[in-house]
Amino acid sequence: MKKKLFIPLVLFLIVAVAFFVQLNRNAQGEDIKALESALVGKPVPEKALTDLFDNKTYYKTLFQQGKPLLLNVWATWCPTCYAEHQFLNKLAQQGVIIIGLDYKDESSKAIKWLKDLGNPYQVVLKDEKGSFGLDLGVYGAPETFIVDGKGVIHYRLAGDVNEKVWTETLKPIYDKLSEQQ
Repeated sequence: MKKKLFIPLVLFLIVAVAFFVQLNRNAQGEDIKALESALVGKPVPEKALTDLFDNKTYYKTLFQQGKPLLLNVWATWCPTCYAEHQFLNKLAQQGVIIIGLDYKDESSKAIKWLKDLGNPYQVVLKDEKGSFGLDLGVYGAPETFIVDGKGVIHYRLAGDVNEKVWTETLKPIYDKLSEQQ
């Protein structure tokens, strides 16, 4: 009789484990952090963009540096951005080109953040109203795009860039694009 009482518990545990595994996968079994983007294979959207520090205006040529780069969408209100920031500093020290997009944020807070935590970005663009983020299809922060040397988006990551994500997912794409340039 006691064995029959464990059957519902065992079934519940099996269903719970299956549900937990599927939370991180889509119907095709792919990692959901690797969001499909309508912009993969297309150039970074054209828009006049303003530098966070000196209000200099940049255009699409910013993303056409002849080498691949990361376009990192971040904000001071984003706790996950804080968690990834130290790793981005490490990547920048290794020579990875990173352009930051301060998304739906107050410029004064963003400047203080970068002064206090270090600035891994070659250029920091401000997007206070989120219009460029909207053009990119950003859901929220952080998100990171890999852009080739001609300004074409090759990959979109929703979530933080950390050692594991960099090593297993982003670095192989980045390195392949580096070899092609």
